[in-house]
Amino acid sequence: MTDNQTKNEFIHIAVGVLKQANQVCLSLRQKHQSHADCWEFPGGKIEAGETVQQALQREFSEELAIVTHNWQPLIEIPWHYQKVSVYLHVYQSDEFSGEPVGNEGQQVKWVDMERLVDYQFPAANQKILTALGL
Repeated sequence: MTDNQTKNEFIHIAVGVLKQANQVCLSLRQKHQSHADCWEFPGGKIEAGETVQQALQREFSEELAIVTHNWQPLIEIPWHYQKVSVYLHVYQSDEFSGEPVGNEGQQVKWVDMERLVDYQFPAANQKILTALGL
C-alpha cells in the first residue's frame, strides 16, 4: 500500500481456509463471476459491523451449508486487479460441523494440500498458497 492509499479504498473480503486432515475445502467460481472457472478458498465480502470471523461463519453457512468455529488469522493480502482493489483477510480453521455442499450451485471439493499447485486460482490467492507453505 502506498502512503496515500488506505484500507477504505479496498473491498474487504473474508477468506476461509477450511482444513480437514491434510485437505482443504475449495469452491469453483461460476461462469457469471469474475475469475470464472478458477478455484478459490470460500468466503465473501465483510458486511458493515461484522468481524472477519462473523463474516466467515455467515458465508460458510450461506455458501456451503456448514457451521464453522474458531477461525484464526493466516495472512492479509491487499491486491489490485485492473478494475478493483481487494483486501483479503485470510483465516483458517479445522472446526466445523456438516459436510460442505455448493449451496449456490458452485462445485465444492476437498483437495489434498500438496495438490493445490495443480489448481488455477485468482492471482491474489497465490500468497495464500505461500502462507500455507506450498
